[in-house]
Amino acid sequence: MKPALFSLVAATAFAFSLALAHAHPFGDAHLHAAPADAPPLMEHASVPNNARTLLIQKCADCHSENSHAPWYSNFAPASWLMERDIIEGRKHMNLSSWQTLTPDQQQTLIAKIVQQTHSGTMSPIQYRLIHWNARITSADQQTLIAWARNTSGDEAANTSAASANADQGRAIYQRRCIGCHSFDRNLEGPRLTEIYGHASGTVPQFKYSDALRKAHITWTDESLDRWLADPDALVPGNNMEFHVAKPDDRRNLIAYLKQLPAH
Repeated sequence: MKPALFSLVAATAFAFSLALAHAHPFGDAHLHAAPADAPPLMEHASVPNNARTLLIQKCADCHSENSHAPWYSNFAPASWLMERDIIEGRKHMNLSSWQTLTPDQQQTLIAKIVQQTHSGTMSPIQYRLIHWNARITSADQQTLIAWARNTSGDEAANTSAASANADQGRAIYQRRCIGCHSFDRNLEGPRLTEIYGHASGTVPQFKYSDALRKAHITWTDESLDRWLADPDALVPGNNMEFHVAKPDDRRNLIAYLKQLPAH
């Protein structure tokens, strides 16, 4: 191809790509509309400084309204793929709205953050290929785990001996567990209809940690209470970074799990 013709084709492709970036086939993430004087992300949230810094540096691009727009976001189809990932990320977790969530909703999201970073699904590989510093390191993982363990929003000293209430257990499930568990399918956690009375690590088609798969625990009132109170104390090396510190909440949640029909 002659140099002049090559230059013409390149210039045309450049202009075409720039123009197509103004189309939004997956939705408009407003990549170039963030105000320069926007308040700092999670400025008044009750989040440890090291965890907040980590979230801002490695998660906020796809999980907040403060997305950073690199130079290639001006060109299609790169802009389309970025907007697709950002819009989908904000649906699952938007750090810009963190302070509007209830403590239970926050704790559920914290548990999901820990689980997904531990499993390697976050940050997505296509993001890490371009942003090398977005990789979650072992030190980052420990920061998130410490945050999860210290954010319970409860008073563990509540030791009422009231009878278990399955209806209250269902409300606890809906507030705090539904983000990772379902009744009829596996999500970040195994489906719950095959838990009570069964051996640990045996729900079909769920990928357990080696530690839990080899624990050979039968899930009874006692073992579930110990598990929900402190998963790591019962099974060191498991993947669950969520706990229920209130004894009454654990008792009610177990009563609810007991009455779930097997599928």
